[in-house]
Amino acid sequence: MSDRPPYTPVVRAGDWVVVSGQVGLTPEGLPGTMAEQLRVALGHLVDRLAEHGATVDDVVKTTVFLTSMDDYAEMNRVYLETFTGTPPARSAIAAAELPIGALVEVEAWAFLGAD
Repeated sequence: MSDRPPYTPVVRAGDWVVVSGQVGLTPEGLPGTMAEQLRVALGHLVDRLAEHGATVDDVVKTTVFLTSMDDYAEMNRVYLETFTGTPPARSAIAAAELPIGALVEVEAWAFLGAD
């Protein structure tokens, strides 16, 4: 069996860049709080977008998965540290569990075509 995950972290499809769910994993593991994990996950998201010439300003839709809706207000505060302009459309969903024990996961769709 391969160690390769059964998905691609980022895909370009024409004018679209789709970033698979990013968690806050660092070389040391997962940070302890949702806010710390979200900051790392959003950093990964920025890096994946850049691989295809996109930025957070190109993002039109995100989905944020939280293991606790008690973190919703804090998630909003941290999220706006990255999305400083007009934020994209977004869904926030409670999930019973996320991969590797993460507390938060973020996916995004970016559009690079004409407005």
